Amino acid sequence: MVYRPRPFGGFCAQLQVVASILCLSIAGPSLAESAAGGVRDPVEGLFETVLPNGLKVVLLEDHRTPVVAVQIWVDAGSADESFHTGIAHLFEHMMFKGSENIDEEVHAQLINERGGRINAYTSRDVTVYHEDVTAESLPLVIDLEAERFLNLDISASTLESEREVVLEERRLRTEDTPDGRGFEALAALVWQAHPYRWPTIGWRSDVENVTVEACQAFFDTYYAANNLTVVIVGDFDTATTAAHIERAFGRLPSAERIPRNPTTVIEQHGERRADVFFDAKIPLLFVGWHTPPTGHADGETLDIASQILSGGRSSRLYRSLVYDAEKALYAHGSYWEMSDAGMFYASAGARPGVPLDEVEALFMAEIDLVATEGVTDEEVARAKRQMEVSLINRFATNHSLASRVGREIVAFGRVRPLGERIAAIRAVTADDVRRVVKTYLTDEGRNVIRVVPPPAELDEATGTDDVAMTTLEGGAR
Repeated sequence: MVYRPRPFGGFCAQLQVVASILCLSIAGPSLAESAAGGVRDPVEGLFETVLPNGLKVVLLEDHRTPVVAVQIWVDAGSADESFHTGIAHLFEHMMFKGSENIDEEVHAQLINERGGRINAYTSRDVTVYHEDVTAESLPLVIDLEAERFLNLDISASTLESEREVVLEERRLRTEDTPDGRGFEALAALVWQAHPYRWPTIGWRSDVENVTVEACQAFFDTYYAANNLTVVIVGDFDTATTAAHIERAFGRLPSAERIPRNPTTVIEQHGERRADVFFDAKIPLLFVGWHTPPTGHADGETLDIASQILSGGRSSRLYRSLVYDAEKALYAHGSYWEMSDAGMFYASAGARPGVPLDEVEALFMAEIDLVATEGVTDEEVARAKRQMEVSLINRFATNHSLASRVGREIVAFGRVRPLGERIAAIRAVTADDVRRVVKTYLTDEGRNVIRVVPPPAELDEATGTDDVAMTTLEGGAR
């Protein structure tokens, strides 16, 4: 979930937001030519420095629009939690609740009143705070961000108010939805040891019991200067902005060490299965396999395989299950890559009256068909075109470009050139796609979650609609 601040500023501010969005939309003309080598790479000209306290600063000056994207990347997500899951996401909320010199919600109000946009998000690997503003508001944004990182209000009252918000979010997005229950169970089944197994929002009991002391310790450890990257893209002067950042953030303390969870992904030695009982309108199927982390040589091939198998209405799974057999209402999936591990996952919803076993059989048959017979050159070419368009779109606005820069700096310590990314995509062959499907999407490496209504006799006996039954590793059904 991302924090959605309350609107301020009335109709005039809304007009300013629209104007900002229009300006952002034209930040990257001729990027298709760039991919072909006709125009400079959008990330050329990056200014990078590290302040004495360890804070990384990455600036990309671009005066084509009067818009600036500001992002603060915290190299900490839910995978860095230990005693209390959900604490990283909880901080995403608490960062908007005021500091020593700024009252609750005033940070968001000041940005919104000037026609800007402000938000944040938490993932398993990172937490990111971001604003899109016009150029004259950049100094204010830098000062506001420094204020909350230096003087955040971590108090019992702040914790209690945001604890309730997060618990309600968890109820609405996960506990009361079959999709939320299914995907949460899938992650817990795939990553039995690694911290990726718990949800970013945290387990309910942890969120209910986290203390102010635990919050303060997490903040002091992971919100230290040497665990942050400030990324700014747009209409500003590099020298002036770099000096302002050093003045504002230079007092932020560093951490002596930044501990990381030492747990690694354990090898899987057999199919794992679980049923999640939930009173859903239609039964749902979720399947996941272990895949490599971001930056792996097979990454582009897995992306293309996921596009062919489960990327939209033209994908093999959608055509087979929804169009041809008419057994499912939808089928989709993706290759999900993170710093320590990846997962290739897909899901499908059965049509009313269709047994989920039939949907699963067709589902697995499509996977097996690619592993044994491969895919066509035409399918690979189409998937490559879709991937290139998606990649280039990530450079189309100052906001998306800043996101790309921040992610790459945190993950790799550098921003990979656009030409390097395009070349890797274009090098993938049909044989490569067959190889990765055969290598990673195996029967013994499969994890299956079925979200199904509880058996009537169990429902009557226990009075519950939330019972998970898991087989042992090894494929017993």
